[in-house]
Amino acid sequence: MGGLSAGLLAIAAGIVVRQADRWWFSPARGRHHGPDSLRSVMALQRERLNNVTPVLLLLGHWLEFTGWCAVAAYGGPGGRAIAALAGAVKFRHLQEVSHFAVHGVLARRGGLNTVLAEAAVHIPLGFVPVPVRRRRHVREHHPNATITGADPNLAELHAAGLRPGATAARYALALIHPLTPAGIYSTVHGLVSLWRKPGAERLRAVGTVAVTTAIATVFGWEAAVFAFALPRLLLYPQLAWMSLLVEHRWFDPEPVTGPPVAVEAGRCLRLYPRNALLALLARGTWLPYGDLYHFAHSAHPAVRWNYLPALERALCGPAYRPHALLLGKSAVLRRHRRALAPVSGAARARQLVRPLPK
Repeated sequence: MGGLSAGLLAIAAGIVVRQADRWWFSPARGRHHGPDSLRSVMALQRERLNNVTPVLLLLGHWLEFTGWCAVAAYGGPGGRAIAALAGAVKFRHLQEVSHFAVHGVLARRGGLNTVLAEAAVHIPLGFVPVPVRRRRHVREHHPNATITGADPNLAELHAAGLRPGATAARYALALIHPLTPAGIYSTVHGLVSLWRKPGAERLRAVGTVAVTTAIATVFGWEAAVFAFALPRLLLYPQLAWMSLLVEHRWFDPEPVTGPPVAVEAGRCLRLYPRNALLALLARGTWLPYGDLYHFAHSAHPAVRWNYLPALERALCGPAYRPHALLLGKSAVLRRHRRALAPVSGAARARQLVRPLPK
């Protein structure tokens, strides 16, 4: 019980440590209660950006992760299963924190954003270099979201089989793509490809190996497998994939021109608009750090996650506000399916044959 108790204590300590960042950036603290406009949000964000609390935030996440390693090592079969799920959620949180570092709003110093993202997320988890991610996400995805041939995220969905005319079976497999043989191969290939980088870039590949070795040395193989390897290779990629699926109306966006808010309102969605319980669960697991507020983020990418809920209240849209992921008429995955479903011969004939004007 000593090791398990120490793990639970580390989990609690990690949660406490990262609250420093939440408290410092809280819009409800002090005289700035309830910012409800972009100008007030940005003024508050500029005032509070610093280089200390982001470090505590990332340290808190990794401290908590060591606690889950102890749970995997000393908690028996149940502890290993819980640690695997917790590890996947932890990697999703780290991915989203580094996402805001890529946008340059995690810390005050621009260079520190890159250093923190690399050292605390990209290198230990085997992600591509931050500059590559910044190019793909900030320069290629954001201005071109849902545009075929321009959006790398949409290309990734297409490659997984989410294309117009997809059969029901192909569509179902695409929804769990990271868990399929093709998806697992893609994940492993991405990690292995790090070894093929030239020169010093090859050192990036040492990150995941070093983390796995350190966990196995300190906590044993159970922690290395169930708290790190299994979440990194299978469970975390599936959570990230689910997040990607609910970011946009990928296959039936409304082409809108005008300011960013109007454009994003036509191609974004807002999941769980009135279900506080499901929204809270999503924010704590697979849609953390502002990911649930993707419309507000897409409209104003330079806003930190702390202020996206308040900013969303001041924005108009999006019109598509589904109440569920899978079940119900408005569910996201059902809408994607309708947009991609093959057109039957009869329906195609109805589209081609138009009544002559009288």
